[in-house]
Amino acid sequence: MENDFEFDAIVVGSGPTGGWAAKELTEKGLKTLILDRGRMVEHSIDYEFEGTPVYDMPYRGKWPPGLQEKYYQQWPANPWTYNYWNDDTRFPYINDPEKPFMWARSGAFGGKSIVWGRQTYRWSDLDFKANERDGHGIPWPVEYADIEPWYGYVERFMGVQGEARGLPQLPDSEFTGQVPLNFAEEQFKREVEGKLGRAITVGRTMNLMEDRPEQGRGRCQFRDQCGNGCSYGAAPSTQATTLPAAQKTGNLTIRADATVAELLYDAERQRVAGVRVIDTNTKEETLYRSRIVFLCASCLGTTHLLLNSKTEAMPRGLGNTHDMVGRHVMDHLFGVGATGTLPGHTHLMEYGRRPASLYIPRFRNIDAQPDEDADFIRGYNYQAWGGGRSGPQDYSGFGASLKAQLRVPGAWRLPLHGFGEVLPYHRNRAYLDETRTDDLGLPLMRFDVEWGENEKKMAKEIAAEAVRMLETAGFVDIEVRETMGTPGEGIHEMGTARMGDDPTLSVVNKWNQMHEAENVFITDGAFMTSAGTVNPTMTYMAFTARAADHAVELMQSGQL
Repeated sequence: MENDFEFDAIVVGSGPTGGWAAKELTEKGLKTLILDRGRMVEHSIDYEFEGTPVYDMPYRGKWPPGLQEKYYQQWPANPWTYNYWNDDTRFPYINDPEKPFMWARSGAFGGKSIVWGRQTYRWSDLDFKANERDGHGIPWPVEYADIEPWYGYVERFMGVQGEARGLPQLPDSEFTGQVPLNFAEEQFKREVEGKLGRAITVGRTMNLMEDRPEQGRGRCQFRDQCGNGCSYGAAPSTQATTLPAAQKTGNLTIRADATVAELLYDAERQRVAGVRVIDTNTKEETLYRSRIVFLCASCLGTTHLLLNSKTEAMPRGLGNTHDMVGRHVMDHLFGVGATGTLPGHTHLMEYGRRPASLYIPRFRNIDAQPDEDADFIRGYNYQAWGGGRSGPQDYSGFGASLKAQLRVPGAWRLPLHGFGEVLPYHRNRAYLDETRTDDLGLPLMRFDVEWGENEKKMAKEIAAEAVRMLETAGFVDIEVRETMGTPGEGIHEMGTARMGDDPTLSVVNKWNQMHEAENVFITDGAFMTSAGTVNPTMTYMAFTARAADHAVELMQSGQL
């Protein structure tokens, strides 16, 4: 470890929050180093299979021999996107078959911003006040009014499409346009809104619906291949949005293939002085020092780093004096729902692809008191991605007759995928294994996470209500999915370094500062105090921009 590099700020992680931290800190004049454990991915240049149809893919879109084994625990990975995911042969985690947890990790610079589903929703005070209202978890030290300006700030820069509905449980964003619903979705919307009184809208996503030459970004091309990499920049990865903005300042230094192994804690000053980094390829170690550190390594990546940063002053890991780091692991309940077929209308065809589809906002327990007929607390929503005319139904025949049959699409189908809120149980935790290590010598992560009775009751209703709504809308041949997904499968890990006022019950304060190391800010999903119902990434981004603004204020006033 020969070299010491001095920076105003170090950002660990380059995904949705790391990109925002780098943008905000550099634009405010801070010399900033951004580190990521994954390989470098250059915008447009390294999107290897962008726009590649199945028939042009190696092995016709099937896994090349020997590759799937490297990504066996990365369930979202596929032959188009595997290069963006973690190599499980070098960097595994311990997945207990008796109590499984699925940890989807990025293996590329830009993190999951390249492959995420882009579903984008604001929280409301229904979410921020949930813990305080029902007594599960600790109260949030912030409310919607504190974050509302930062939601708008993020939305205006990134670009969000959707429909304004004025729903108190789902505040409207600042939209650049709206993706239309298809025929089956319009039918569903008309019948369910009319007969059941439930709001139906298009899913809100971060897809830019206008050209922005000043950002080097173009509008969405409706290819629906966002997760393969988007050279237009309409699907807002770090590479397309926040990274160019940060680079433009001249204040940014980038290092990929750089695994942050440890935060260097100065017990005398009660501050983190820097980080110890291991080169992912050469295994060479380097120290980097800075005035502040932003942890944006994803919820569980940040957890691993904090737990591995052990000192004499904090033998259980940085910020873990009160055994709060790694606790309260949350995800969204996923996997339950139903799919139905809309009879007839086969003379209608949907042309092109869309980056979004139908969305059913939360309609359960949205008042001050839970619904009288609900046997669970909190709520859920549905997303309907994947709906439309299905593929050919008849594969019999040979030659010309087979080709003719393959040109005839199947019926209109509509899937409803439920997303339910998970409570912040203290027992659900992530922790380091005491003996097993990865290729860099770092301890492997273990999990002790399971759904509670509230989630099990909610899952039953999610499936039943999906069937009820499909039947109400005239759909038939309904296939029900009643099996709850494995924890982690929703890829919305949260809560392991939660926010709160009490340092004995939380890890960061209302500004995302660590109680026990005030020059460290945690702004990925680890700081979440509850899970809410909606996809959380934009909330992380908004809190990151807010925390960066506060950090610079503290530095300018001499407090950091």
